[in-house]
Amino acid sequence: MQDGAGAEPGQRGHGAREGRIGLLNGFAAYGMWGLVPLFWPLLKPAGSGEILAHRMVWSLVVVGVALLFVRKWGWAKELIRQPKRLGLVTVAAAVITVNWGVYIWSVNSGHVVEASLGYFINPLVSIALGVLLLKERLRPAQWAAVGTGFAAVLVLAIGYGQPPWISLVLAFSFGTYGLVKKKVNMSGLESLAAESAVQFLPALGYLLWLGSQGRSTFGAEGAGHAVLLASAGLITAIPLVCFGAAAIRVPLSTLGLLQYLAPVFQFLLGIWYFHEAMPAERWAGFALVWLALAMLTWDALRTARANRARLAEAAADVRTKAAEAAEAARQVSTSAPAEEVRPITGA
Repeated sequence: MQDGAGAEPGQRGHGAREGRIGLLNGFAAYGMWGLVPLFWPLLKPAGSGEILAHRMVWSLVVVGVALLFVRKWGWAKELIRQPKRLGLVTVAAAVITVNWGVYIWSVNSGHVVEASLGYFINPLVSIALGVLLLKERLRPAQWAAVGTGFAAVLVLAIGYGQPPWISLVLAFSFGTYGLVKKKVNMSGLESLAAESAVQFLPALGYLLWLGSQGRSTFGAEGAGHAVLLASAGLITAIPLVCFGAAAIRVPLSTLGLLQYLAPVFQFLLGIWYFHEAMPAERWAGFALVWLALAMLTWDALRTARANRARLAEAAADVRTKAAEAAEAARQVSTSAPAEEVRPITGA
């Protein structure tokens, strides 16, 4: 997203529009993800594996129909000719498959609150990935937030009697997914199409195997159940397209702030709708996580204000120097002596 005093008005306007589009897509994606725990229980008696496979198969169908409307296929040939990007797409497909599978199982097994914790931890994981993989340097407040998050995991591990593995798997898988999506730099629809194409054959093979074993619920539980399983493609595709559109338009720090929406909704659903227990040690762990997120938010806002102030100061300095240079040039031109005109005489 372009931002700077030296940018042309048209460039700044384009950058602002792109930023607004990214923010709207981010709000839409995380809002839908926050409410999706209401959907997965509707697919029972299908098991988590069958739901996951249908989610992958029907996602490609939905994306394929969308691509027919927009008629954008050139990216596929370009992607095939770039093995590195194709490899990154495969990695993205693998980690999001893990994320989806664990999340569906956790919701349908009564662990919505623990799943929401994974997405609360996700910003801390994104910071950790930045340090470990991108060699980023952290500010003191970020170090404090990471340390507080680590303490929260310890408290929750003591309370659960084991590490909160659901939360950790969800956090690390989605953090890795966001990082890879940033590297791939494809639009939301194109990226989802490529990832779904990678997932399609294994998922379809699993569904055919389930059918051959007489264990498939698709069609066996009535037309309504089959429609719900097929609609998993829409439930998957729409927020992921929005997320992909946001990921290439806004910084990762902004995505980190937006993603608080999803776990807040999930946490509230877990307590008030699914009536999951919240003993004291779990409240203590969540309180530490929220404290860490408050530190990150405060640091991000403070840094953003400082950056804006520096940019404004630099822009004012540039304008001042430009005005001084223009004034100096004007004075030189007005004070220079007129060239002496001599008469032309013969040789």
